[in-house]
Amino acid sequence: MDDNVKVVEAETSLEALREADEALRLPAVAEPITYPIETKVPDARQQTPAVGQRATRPDGRLHGLGQTKYIDDLSFPGMIHAKIKRAGIAHARIKSVDVSEAAKMPGVLATLVGAEIPVNSFGPSLQDQPVLASDIVYHAGDGVAAVAAVTEQLAADALEKITVEYEPMTPVFDPLEAMSDDAPKVHDPDSNIYATKVIKKGDVDKGFEDADHIFEATFRTQMVEHVPLEPHATIADWDGNGRLTLWSSLGRITMGRADVSRTLGLPYNRIRIIGTIVGGNFGGKNEITQEPILGLLSKKTGRPVKGVYSREDEFMSSTTRHPFIMEYKTGINSDGRIVARKVRLVCDGGAYCSWSETTLGKACILSAGPYNIDNLHVEAFAVYTNKTMTGAMRGFGAPQVCFAYESHMDDMAKELGIDPLEIRLLNAFEENAASPTGQVLESVVVKESLQIAAERFGWKD
Repeated sequence: MDDNVKVVEAETSLEALREADEALRLPAVAEPITYPIETKVPDARQQTPAVGQRATRPDGRLHGLGQTKYIDDLSFPGMIHAKIKRAGIAHARIKSVDVSEAAKMPGVLATLVGAEIPVNSFGPSLQDQPVLASDIVYHAGDGVAAVAAVTEQLAADALEKITVEYEPMTPVFDPLEAMSDDAPKVHDPDSNIYATKVIKKGDVDKGFEDADHIFEATFRTQMVEHVPLEPHATIADWDGNGRLTLWSSLGRITMGRADVSRTLGLPYNRIRIIGTIVGGNFGGKNEITQEPILGLLSKKTGRPVKGVYSREDEFMSSTTRHPFIMEYKTGINSDGRIVARKVRLVCDGGAYCSWSETTLGKACILSAGPYNIDNLHVEAFAVYTNKTMTGAMRGFGAPQVCFAYESHMDDMAKELGIDPLEIRLLNAFEENAASPTGQVLESVVVKESLQIAAERFGWKD
């Protein structure tokens, strides 16, 4: 052993270490603390204990302090901004799109037209929607070109330099007119009707014969924009390895990833979508919009590209709630018992299918209301028009038909001189009732809910 190396024996003995360890221990407790574990699962027809309890939001503090980061709060080195030019015409053939003057502007780094998109179609049900219109414009909010520039204002100014030559085509705006054989066709040369649903139960004609009274009415609902506080917003970054990262307010990022993969012809594993804090969705951010556009502009420029919809973009180009035309015919006895009902629904899907098939199905099933009706016939149609496209929105067809059948119930109650509450209690579903499609319903508390609400409201007073 080297003489310069000295072995120093530890002065702390094993006993001293034990004493120090004991000193650090927590004071002994007479009895161990136990926490009762109780699983609270409500029985059928019993209120869940979760209702009425305080629930702390983990993101509430940041929201309250104004420190939440939305997409428009994010910035990356070298990031540029994109804007999309809208058609402004309901139905037309595109003869030419000239972006040359916009491309010459100082600060404009890239332009994009529909012909440059590898697979220029998408949609959650039918792939009938172009990312950027390249041949035909189907509604005024269709994008026809896009630009990327060093500032958002410069990108907006560049849109004014893009010239598009159109050959106008005859549009159709009324869904009932669109259903006729001689109406202008939007997509299919044979018909504007692209989805139908039918429900039949019992013998509706016989039910009408047996009824004491027959009431008929037509109800309409309008197109509704979601108007989220945060508009559609995305940042795209296509890196040197050919991988695309998207920061997006999409509500369904897995489906969005698949759509981006398809439209760009890019393998699924080369796409990453980061779902950011969303400033309002309500169904309006359930499908892609500008994500493929920003991805291609990022690929062209080698920079991150941010795109944020203006409020005008939101109203012109994003999805809306489906307008419905709802025709009701109901056979009812003098005591208020419904014996037959016939419903015809026409769903105005706008320019593209989006979620119209799903919406139509839900509306069709729910259109009779929560009432026992032995004889029922419902037919429903989804129709193309050259209007702002429709899509997912809270309820998927339920609010529209609820408005119709409850208004219809009120009208009948008034004509028959029956209390609106009593006519509902007489016809409402009970436990093990069958839905229009034959589903046996469980945990049904429609009548109980009505009675409790009426009591607390003071309905009889």
